[in-house]
Amino acid sequence: MIEHYKIITITHKSAEIKDIGKFVIPESQDKPVYSILEALKKELSISELLYLPTCNRVMFFFCHEGKVDQKFLIQFTKNLYPEWDVTEAISKYIIHEGDLAIQHLYQVASSVDSLVVGEREIIRQLREAYTKCSKLGLTDDSIRIAMNTTVRTAKSIYATTKIGQKQVSVVSLAIKKLLESGISNQQRVLIVGAGQTNLLVCKFLKKLNFSNVTVFNRTLERAEEVASLVKGKALSIHEINKYTLGFDAMVVCTASTTPIINSEVYQQLLQGETGSKVVVDLAIPNNVDRQTVTSFNFNYIEIDGLKKLAKENLAIRSKEVIRATEIIEASLLEFKSLYTERQLEKAFHDMPVRIKEVKAKAINEVFRKEVDDLDDETKDLLERMLTYMEKKCIGIPMKVAKDTILP
Repeated sequence: MIEHYKIITITHKSAEIKDIGKFVIPESQDKPVYSILEALKKELSISELLYLPTCNRVMFFFCHEGKVDQKFLIQFTKNLYPEWDVTEAISKYIIHEGDLAIQHLYQVASSVDSLVVGEREIIRQLREAYTKCSKLGLTDDSIRIAMNTTVRTAKSIYATTKIGQKQVSVVSLAIKKLLESGISNQQRVLIVGAGQTNLLVCKFLKKLNFSNVTVFNRTLERAEEVASLVKGKALSIHEINKYTLGFDAMVVCTASTTPIINSEVYQQLLQGETGSKVVVDLAIPNNVDRQTVTSFNFNYIEIDGLKKLAKENLAIRSKEVIRATEIIEASLLEFKSLYTERQLEKAFHDMPVRIKEVKAKAINEVFRKEVDDLDDETKDLLERMLTYMEKKCIGIPMKVAKDTILP
């Protein structure tokens, strides 16, 4: 019934995270992604196609009447990844067909299949991918129906389970702890280090409208890049010993294997202030030395505690997968009925017009002479009788088909 739905995907389950990006179709002026996907549709007789690239997943959801066999996969690979070794590329594919394709789509949207279970970002990415592919004319009715039920299923899972309620990102937990400590977006925040972790920290601070942020880094250019996210100041890490503007919170994360914040540096940054301070240390090994932690009175949030909490939260989320799977299974049954009903509607779409044509031919051609001999009252009765039969003839086949085919 829904065997023509297919998925070819590359995820963290089949490839290294660093290799997944190689499967993202590169965009260029000479050969835009749209033209590549259009060519793929034509070459492989694909009727509809949705392409979803993310940082840890590349997925092709499509409609195709044939089997996704070795011959299909070879053509698929040569069209999209001509530079790749075909055998190696195919070894990274995960393939789903029919029921399993729809089930996988539900699992993706509800983040059951995600690298981090419960992360809601995937549903936004999937909807954006569908909108883009739809506007480009790559999708049609079958993928539209599948996407509508997918979004409803994901929303139901997020609303009725705890799959997305416990934060599992160390950075998000750090920000949560920072806010719980009483730090407001008007207070002074120092960011020491400008790597990917503190870049993410600044993205959170931007969303929370923090307006007084200073970023220190070994490379000033990188500090400026990160600080620009929050319209903050950028300084070289070498200037940290001369900083005199004080702080209320500090987030430290550098690649240094020795502590950056020792008692001397902390004393300088403190500038004699006695108010409560918060220090978040996200580095491995820690960038704040133990003597500083014991010598000064501040709220110290370190990565080990955050990682432990993240692990506990992830375990809670994982338990919710069982409930999410039950919702997915129920949604899949509903989808089959909905899809069958939609196909019946499409099959019977022209029936009213055809029945009207039969009625008109009977009156105006086949029985024209007999009808002409009737008086006006009889003609009117005949017209009403045929109109009644016409309506019944339209409704009865649809009802019989639904009662026979639908569960």
